[in-house]
Amino acid sequence: MDALPDRPRFAVVGAGAVGCYYGGRLAQHGHDVHWLLRSDYDHVRQHGMEIHSKDGDFILKPSALNLYHRPQEMPKADVVLVTLKTTTNNRFQELITPLLHDQTAILTLQNGLGNEQQLADLFGPSRILGGLAFVCINRTAPGHIRHTDYGMIKIGEFGRPISQRLRQIDTMFNASKVECHMLDDLNMGRWEKLIWNVPFNGLGAALALTTDKIINHPAGLELARQLMDEVIRTAHAAGFNLDATLLELNIRRTLTMGAYRSSMQIDRESGRAIELDAIIGNPLRTAQKLGVSTPRLQMLYALLSMQEATPAPHQAVG
Repeated sequence: MDALPDRPRFAVVGAGAVGCYYGGRLAQHGHDVHWLLRSDYDHVRQHGMEIHSKDGDFILKPSALNLYHRPQEMPKADVVLVTLKTTTNNRFQELITPLLHDQTAILTLQNGLGNEQQLADLFGPSRILGGLAFVCINRTAPGHIRHTDYGMIKIGEFGRPISQRLRQIDTMFNASKVECHMLDDLNMGRWEKLIWNVPFNGLGAALALTTDKIINHPAGLELARQLMDEVIRTAHAAGFNLDATLLELNIRRTLTMGAYRSSMQIDRESGRAIELDAIIGNPLRTAQKLGVSTPRLQMLYALLSMQEATPAPHQAVG
């Protein structure tokens, strides 16, 4: 299970902002892409997809799209691109199994920790690749995606060295206007991304604040730094020696984003479940297992857990 066909078929499972953008870039550049859509199916089938991007806008007309409402209707894929929110990972088996043939690779572009292991437990580790999307992107309406900053992805094999299939996927993304880099150590990359995700997804959801409000307030900036430090120390204890300079690098990157609403903030404000365990809970449990003191991470997890048990502010009941 190494090399892919010369023209592999992609199946996108989870056609929200991330799935539509990265799958859309592949389709825009002539690749064979098939989408599993749920809530947006009727709209996209009639109107297509419209992507407004800092790297160039593009429209995919309905006639150029392969759209499906159920995975059983889809052809077998050579690469399944998993872009589901981690809150629906309990549906991996029902959504992905119908898409697999003997050599299908599964690439997850999800946030947080533990996704590759979940997939490996279900489908076997040799199929699994992981990816990290460093991107400011939102779904603004059915079939409409707004990409405002960054866009790079990093991909790696799960527990294996860089392979021929990884090189092929890397080449296809780079040729499709998506900056892509291969990782020698996927788990190291996961921890590196958590340095940003923990403070800015977590605080954005807990406080209903955009990234600029957090980082431009002295208390917010200090709290973000403290959370980043706890992530870095936990990663070190787990055997991943992240460079301490990544803290300030992530601060500088965040300053360019403007008033960006993180995905967890949007989900919280929309009344949807947030990716609490993948982004906050799993790093916290790792810290507790390894004896790393992370009081701010623990407090953030507690606050978000309480919020998950209550309606979002605009959904007051009574």
